[in-house]
Amino acid sequence: MTTKSAITRKSALPVDGIEPYQEKKNEEYMNEDQLAHFRNILIAWKTSLMEEVDRTMGHMAEEASNFSDPADRATQEEEFTLELRARDRERKLVRKIDKTIIRVDSDDYGFCDACGIEIGLQRLEVRPTANLCIDCKTTEEIKEKQIA
Repeated sequence: MTTKSAITRKSALPVDGIEPYQEKKNEEYMNEDQLAHFRNILIAWKTSLMEEVDRTMGHMAEEASNFSDPADRATQEEEFTLELRARDRERKLVRKIDKTIIRVDSDDYGFCDACGIEIGLQRLEVRPTANLCIDCKTTEEIKEKQIA
């Protein structure tokens, strides 16, 4: 039987193999242990994304064929286009992870860029690159919907 915490633990982090941070009683927010925990998550996530890029490049080099049938060629080109689009999103995410690691190293991590309050450990476990608290992010999304 799976416990609720096991389900949450498995689905909460963007990478496997790192357990969620267990907050201690009366612990200061974003202390050295917490910063090290989130730095480990970010580095593992970046490593995972970079390995996926390497796999994609290898796959595309191996699979690149000159099909004589136009339909086969079009199918392969469409598959490559989808893979490259996914890698482009991941490339942007890697840049965001790098910026977040810099914030962790400069002790600027875990606080909202807009209002300065704590983002919260649970939100950071799910979205380690978050730079806005949930209230400011919600307000930002409402504004985006109104403009669009």
